[in-house]
Amino acid sequence: MNLLLRRFVFIAVCCCIPTVATAEDALTTTVRQVTFGPQHHFFGYFGHVRTIPWNASGRFMVVLRTDYQDRMPHPGEASEIVLLDAENDYAPRVIERTRAWNFQQGTMLYWNPAAPDTQFFFNDRNPDTHEVFCVLFDLSRGTNGERIAEDRFDDAPSGHRGVAQQGGWFAAINYGRLARLRPVTGYPGVRDWTVGRAERHPADDGVFKVNVQAGEKQLLVSFRQLADVLRTGHPDVDDKELFINHTLWSRNDERIFFFVRGDFEISGRRLDIPFTMNADGSDLRPLALHIGGHPEWESDRALIGVRDKRQILFDVVDDRVTGPLAEADIFPQPGGDIALSPDGEWFINGHGQGGRNYYTMLRRSDGAWTRTDGFNQGGYTRGELRIDPSPNWNRDGTQFSFVAVDEQGTRQLFVATVQER
Repeated sequence: MNLLLRRFVFIAVCCCIPTVATAEDALTTTVRQVTFGPQHHFFGYFGHVRTIPWNASGRFMVVLRTDYQDRMPHPGEASEIVLLDAENDYAPRVIERTRAWNFQQGTMLYWNPAAPDTQFFFNDRNPDTHEVFCVLFDLSRGTNGERIAEDRFDDAPSGHRGVAQQGGWFAAINYGRLARLRPVTGYPGVRDWTVGRAERHPADDGVFKVNVQAGEKQLLVSFRQLADVLRTGHPDVDDKELFINHTLWSRNDERIFFFVRGDFEISGRRLDIPFTMNADGSDLRPLALHIGGHPEWESDRALIGVRDKRQILFDVVDDRVTGPLAEADIFPQPGGDIALSPDGEWFINGHGQGGRNYYTMLRRSDGAWTRTDGFNQGGYTRGELRIDPSPNWNRDGTQFSFVAVDEQGTRQLFVATVQER
């Protein structure tokens, strides 16, 4: 069957996938596959803190494409960065390549809030030194767009780990350290400039903040400072090398959330502490409660997380749970991949079960909700190659994208449209 006919058949079958519904449901979804093999397509990081594959107009989606899905990339092995044209049947066009990526979190693609129709960020590496840096790419330059900035720091090679939601800044971390201590979220073979030191908690590494316009970085908090904060409650911190993950800017960019982790792969020794701080590094504090591994900012001071098997709101200023997100227990796994729509009206929870990923959508204004059928993970349920639910909203909260294995066994992008039943 040729590619065009296979597209038509698959869209016809999948365009009206039913939802698992109850009598109370007012919503449903239709799902369309928008990329096709033989190559594999995926976005990577899931859609909290306005991580959106679509540009401002909604015409283009930016994704990654590879020739394989059954292994991690070799050090320096590139993935194509592809633009999908939603006004032309999602026709793909290769516009760039990156040597800093993985299947679980991609290359941290993020449309620049200061120019969201044409500019996006991603990470790359120097092929000779394997040092990571952040790229700002502009579609409006040249034939297929071009790089307009590369933030390279010789003293502390680092990539972006979260763009400020209102723009102007991004948080940066040492991806070499992350790859060494948490391979599933790092980039294989990138340089860790802290390796080989006697000190476990460097004073010159931690969470950086980079000014997008000036290209200047500032160390907001170091691993030494973090160890000092943790030592009283966790005296074994001096036996662990720490790393940072999930640096998330609040909706007004005044605060940054992040996890401090150590011995994460070792049962019984794992250190996993959530922190918040002001965007200038002040008011550094660990949270009183661990509210799951995938929190999302609900407002300027509240996080969405999980507690006692419920999706909850947590006030980071008062350091307490303020209530449930929804009245009913509609989320089978509240600790799954979650995302709040840009306007805050829609919430989605993705969870895996039995080799398939399911998506539960909630309209917060009236509590209406619906859940999709399951989508095939293709056996990639654990480890470095796993296909997490990873939902990403579009800009007006009418659609979300996700990755699944299609009938041909390839990893592809799907788009679900949420609508009234």
